[in-house]
Amino acid sequence: MLIQDLKKPGKPVLVLYDISDDKTRTKISEACKDYGLDRIQFSAFCGRLTRTAREELEMRLGKTMGNYYGAVTVIQLEQSNFDNSWSKENRDKPE
Repeated sequence: MLIQDLKKPGKPVLVLYDISDDKTRTKISEACKDYGLDRIQFSAFCGRLTRTAREELEMRLGKTMGNYYGAVTVIQLEQSNFDNSWSKENRDKPE
């Protein structure tokens, strides 16, 4: 399983969050999208980021979270962590 395009600079990252406030949760999601990350679950994004972009995103997420109840985590990974992984996606909803 590849985390986006290997030609894109940076290292694979996962962003996971659990936030009860709708407005804050939406802002966290939009921030992840702004940095080109792909949603892999409702509260999880993945992609490749340079160190600078990751640090900028972490600062933005921290400011967005403020003192709201919840959690957000950014995990930097190595591509080798995914070389033997498995994933299945069904993007079409059943009729």
